Amino acid sequence: MKYFPTILLLVFFSCQTEPKTNTDSKTGNSETKGEWIALFDGTTTDGWRAYNGESLPSQWVIQDGTLTFDTEKRTEAERKGGKDIIYAAEEFENFELYLEWKIPEGGNSGIFYHAKEGYPGPYEVSPEYQLLDDLKWEEINNAKLEEWQKTGADYAMYTPNVAQKIVKPAGEWNTSKIRFTTELVEHWLNGKKVVSFVPWSDDWKERKQKGKWKDFPDYGKFKKGYIGLQDHDSPLWFKNIKIKKL
Repeated sequence: MKYFPTILLLVFFSCQTEPKTNTDSKTGNSETKGEWIALFDGTTTDGWRAYNGESLPSQWVIQDGTLTFDTEKRTEAERKGGKDIIYAAEEFENFELYLEWKIPEGGNSGIFYHAKEGYPGPYEVSPEYQLLDDLKWEEINNAKLEEWQKTGADYAMYTPNVAQKIVKPAGEWNTSKIRFTTELVEHWLNGKKVVSFVPWSDDWKERKQKGKWKDFPDYGKFKKGYIGLQDHDSPLWFKNIKIKKL
């Protein structure tokens, strides 16, 4: 009996121990066990399907643990893109989304959030984190891009900070993070914050009314929706797609 108080103290302090966290040395992301929800873990496409569809388009496959858009599986009629997909198992409101991706030379894609179905494409309603081969796209397509069209941008709304932006050559893996709350939105690229803005602020509304989305009344209005990936007619590779609710 004389050891009973000591045992109680040991139990008490053990209960106060912080939850075990795992930190990814490459990304700096600290993960508290149980917080992250895997949207794609390299083994299954469960939860994913076509935007406005019932099943996953045949071009989206798992290869070597990556979610891949295989352009060899396209028909000629499908060579203009449009095989966008969403994670339809759940809608998300405030969140932190992390994923890794790579594209080929001249590649183009995007990450959608707060997407709703029933529109011709998710871009009409959903904000987009732009993914692009910044280094070769202009040369290959013989066209000039604006900064709001380049990797890391909140497409057609907010341009990335070029002083912070790390651009990797086509074929190399990149990391991206979107952190969304009603107070602040952040875009991260390869460990650096490149975009931040306040959603639905006066500045946000002015940019919408004067820019590309002025004729799309439902663009960006939803506060909860699906996560999506864009097919823009180039091979794509994604892995380690995960999200946590904020």
